Amino acid sequence: MASFSCSISSPLPPKLISHNKFQPIYLPFPNFRAIPTYNIKNRSTNSTKATTTTSPSGQELDIADEDSLGIDNLHQFVQLSLGNWVGSFYQFDATGKLLHKVTTRLSAGSYGEDELISLIQTLYIKQPLSGTSVSGYEEEPEWAEYKIKESNMFTVDKYQQIGFFPNERAFALRYQTAGMLETVLRQGVLGEDDTGEESPRNLKLPSSRPSIVCENCLFSINKDMRARAFHIMDPRGVLEMLLIFLEERGGTVDAPPSLADSEDDVNRLLPFLGRWKGSSLTKRSGVYGATMAEHDTIASLEIDESGQLIQDISSTTKGTDVTANVRWTGTICDNLITFDKGFQFTLLPGGMYMGCPTDVAKSIAELKSFHLEFCWLESSDKRQRLVRTFDIEGLAVSSTYFFETKL
Repeated sequence: MASFSCSISSPLPPKLISHNKFQPIYLPFPNFRAIPTYNIKNRSTNSTKATTTTSPSGQELDIADEDSLGIDNLHQFVQLSLGNWVGSFYQFDATGKLLHKVTTRLSAGSYGEDELISLIQTLYIKQPLSGTSVSGYEEEPEWAEYKIKESNMFTVDKYQQIGFFPNERAFALRYQTAGMLETVLRQGVLGEDDTGEESPRNLKLPSSRPSIVCENCLFSINKDMRARAFHIMDPRGVLEMLLIFLEERGGTVDAPPSLADSEDDVNRLLPFLGRWKGSSLTKRSGVYGATMAEHDTIASLEIDESGQLIQDISSTTKGTDVTANVRWTGTICDNLITFDKGFQFTLLPGGMYMGCPTDVAKSIAELKSFHLEFCWLESSDKRQRLVRTFDIEGLAVSSTYFFETKL
């Protein structure tokens, strides 16, 4: 379980301090050290062959090669995460109804070298004003501060079960910021946990013990921006709420990024209808991230004459003529799509949807694996999807990244 500490502060603290025995790099807030420039490759082509841990004969590489790959992936993950992220935090119920919107800041720095490198992060949540005013005095906003468990070679592999796609700039985590959220969300309705820590004000708290918290993160294709999506499942294995962090690196609190088309009367389904062609890359969980499979994909979502939704997915293994076809039929009620295969999509504003089983407990009882999905349609003709697959014990075993173009 990720650990964190909470405090209310204003103004924001001038530096991040690590208590690790290694010498930390002090990062003045909000000015961070230079962020690396990324060479964004065409996402419709696979550019990760250099990172596979299998030989041409299909045998896994030796331990030394795997260690080298793991360290390289960890460094790339740290570099991708560094900076001062300003954003908005959205909290939705399972049907896609917006519950709360809060302004956030996330400060990410690093210290250490080689296999000892660590990512240190602090999340700041803007607190609502008190509602009282004093003549001639302008109330300063307060920020709740949450120290997030460090990410290093040990935690990303064992606890966070990272699924990382460095060239595509996407990752999935079981913990990390999800660990902080899981702890925060486990606090009781009175706003205090067992240690007496306060929870963020003005946020609806779910059940006292959510069973699954998963983070899927997709970076913008054209901007230095990212969307981090969290599935929160309750102990029964039923979706309780969805969280979205939309963040811009180096943005300003006065104008944080915002989800477009947030009005309730906007048709959230319309952008996803049609046929989509692309490719997928599946990697096993863990910092070594061996490539398991690559496919060419065609997906379609249509409404038939009877008003039912029809989803067809065709997946062809790269370099072969082996194709798998899957058809789901479903119904839509407001912003919730329910498929007959026991899976559901919650349509969100900003060209996003999040998918999960209607009942995870049932999947586990039937000894079936399950997956959680996040889709971001950033433009009208291009979308990214990230799918996190879990085994029957609820452990993350693989992650799959999709990049698709509308036909």
